[in-house]
Amino acid sequence: MRELTPRIALELIAHEGIVTEAYKDSVGVWTWSVGITDASGHKVFPRYKDKPQPLEHCIGVYLWLLREKYLPPVLAAFGPHDPSEAQLGAALSFHWNTGAIARASWIGRFVKGDIAGARASMMEWARPREVLERRRKEQALFFDSKWSGDGTTLVHGVAKPSYQPARGQRAQVRALVEGLFADNAQASPAPVSARQTWFDRLFD
Repeated sequence: MRELTPRIALELIAHEGIVTEAYKDSVGVWTWSVGITDASGHKVFPRYKDKPQPLEHCIGVYLWLLREKYLPPVLAAFGPHDPSEAQLGAALSFHWNTGAIARASWIGRFVKGDIAGARASMMEWARPREVLERRRKEQALFFDSKWSGDGTTLVHGVAKPSYQPARGQRAQVRALVEGLFADNAQASPAPVSARQTWFDRLFD
């Protein structure tokens, strides 16, 4: 498996949640949607400050970044190994959260066949305490194919003037994610420069 799938995208969304306008994370970095910051290459501040966005836009930008910016280094880390859907999903979730797939020893151990060592060393990335449960779920997905997402996520607004995420409400996003994938699959086979994909339409 070397392609992004709706199931993978939904698993990661379940870990992250969605905040529909720009907020300050725990260290004051302006963040939006499924944990997106300016470091991703997509400008968050001031674009989304005080400007709540529809879920289609939040998820569409997330999918584009996941495919274009995060999938390539994860595939490179697997080298010649062809990951399962569960392994690719867990590795993408890890990289989205840490940005460290290229230097994480656990993936190297896995590729070399040291499964027990890889399982143990993944938990070296379980700090701060807030990410412990997420890392356990990624570990269970990667090594035991145990998915934890159910197609729902918490969707948050923003409390002001602190610009911290407000208490979220659980929302079903499976149909929206699957619809965006279907739109992309049905795009014209014309060259990219000549066709309008689902991502382009989000900015019309």
